[in-house]
Amino acid sequence: MAVARIGCAGWSIPRASSDAFPTEGSSLQRYAAVFNAAEINSSFYRPHQPQTYERWAASVPDEFRFAVKAPKLMTHEQRLQDCAEAMQRFAAEAASLGGKLGCVLAQLPPSLQFDAATAAAFFALARAHFGCMIACEARHPSWFGDAASAVLGDAAVTRVIADPPKGQPGPHVATTATTYARLHGSPRVYFSSYDDDYLDQAAASLAGRVGDGHDAWCIFDNTASGAAAANALALLQRLSR
Repeated sequence: MAVARIGCAGWSIPRASSDAFPTEGSSLQRYAAVFNAAEINSSFYRPHQPQTYERWAASVPDEFRFAVKAPKLMTHEQRLQDCAEAMQRFAAEAASLGGKLGCVLAQLPPSLQFDAATAAAFFALARAHFGCMIACEARHPSWFGDAASAVLGDAAVTRVIADPPKGQPGPHVATTATTYARLHGSPRVYFSSYDDDYLDQAAASLAGRVGDGHDAWCIFDNTASGAAAANALALLQRLSR
């Protein structure tokens, strides 16, 4: 069955939202008692030992899934080129999540222009190492044209729905049937909370996609002010109705 996955970037629980979570357990255990997904952003900055991923996987219910952000070594430093060694190491580490690895997220730098051969080779490499959803959040306008859509679609890579949609010159064009939304906060990125109208629309969109039989993720990245947890809870309540 299709699933709506709602969560945050990370699993910290702000004091203002703490009443919605159990009081016992680690922060991840408490978080995973309420939400069914979380995004691991720390993997972008540094590698994690397999034992760390194993511990995280053991802390959450069977139906919980993690999205793991690809290391900046591949996306920002090597700029998608010559990534075989880095991809192999990343895959070996993240594989310790087992069946709880739900998505690999590649967020690209705003300066990285689309090159069809480079993109195709990188995502073929990623697909060879990962059987889960792969999502791409590109932020240069050249990644939103027909050629880029074709490369992403051929590699079964989901184009991220981002808010605000940095670099995107027009309406969102899906590249797979699945959905991965990253809501960074608007107008102030990482800080602003979303209002009721926006959350109503997000709930309706998620419900529609799942109703059509497609998995849909919605990750709140407006964590700087603690808004992410409150927004995710509000969205979860809307879908529960």
